[in-house]
Amino acid sequence: MPLSDKKWNFIFFALLLANLFFLTAFISYKIIIRGELVKIPDLEGLTFEEAQKLAKQKKFTLINNGSRLDDTWDKGKIVTQDPAPDSRIKLYAEVKVILSAGQEKVLVPRLIGKNVQNIGDLLQENQLRKGLVSYVHTPQYAAGRIIAQSPLPEEEVAVNSEISFLVSQGEREKAYLMPDLIGHRASRVVTWLQANDFRIGDIRYVYYEGLESGIIIKQFPPQGYKIQKRNLITLEVSK
Repeated sequence: MPLSDKKWNFIFFALLLANLFFLTAFISYKIIIRGELVKIPDLEGLTFEEAQKLAKQKKFTLINNGSRLDDTWDKGKIVTQDPAPDSRIKLYAEVKVILSAGQEKVLVPRLIGKNVQNIGDLLQENQLRKGLVSYVHTPQYAAGRIIAQSPLPEEEVAVNSEISFLVSQGEREKAYLMPDLIGHRASRVVTWLQANDFRIGDIRYVYYEGLESGIIIKQFPPQGYKIQKRNLITLEVSK
């Protein structure tokens, strides 16, 4: 039995109302979604892949906005972000990040054989700094000369890196125990000391009652003191 016009009108209005209901619900959902805010986490120091995972969880859109040299973070880590951490943005809004391109690199110059006291300007010119300095006795290099360096020459390092050095103290000198010179004739002692390459410093002559002239009455360093041939020996002699 065919439907009457009245029934057709009823069905039409029912479908129209249903469509309006779903359309209103959809628009309301969009308004709610667009009005929802999310708090942006701190992305600094993360890789882009790590930040993308967070973006998916927090429902914002991550945008790679390029890279730049940076002394703080390794290559590929996020240096800055916009908006800043803890900012609130709309759902799926963009957060732009800049990635680290790594540190600026320089080549280490060859410093072996140079005097460690004279390398300050050279290090500064090459944007490097003096690091740990260790010393060792060796007859192969004069005192103060650089024997080894770390990092090695021509190695590529970050700007402002420290260069450590091993420096020569020259050949190790022999040590001697100072003998007892008091009471001995000064002329013989001085001749013997000079013949064996010991250094004579000041010789003072003073009157000493009851003692013939030319006898040692005081010495420095004292008996038993450890000395090397470069140390000065001073004497006080009777006159």
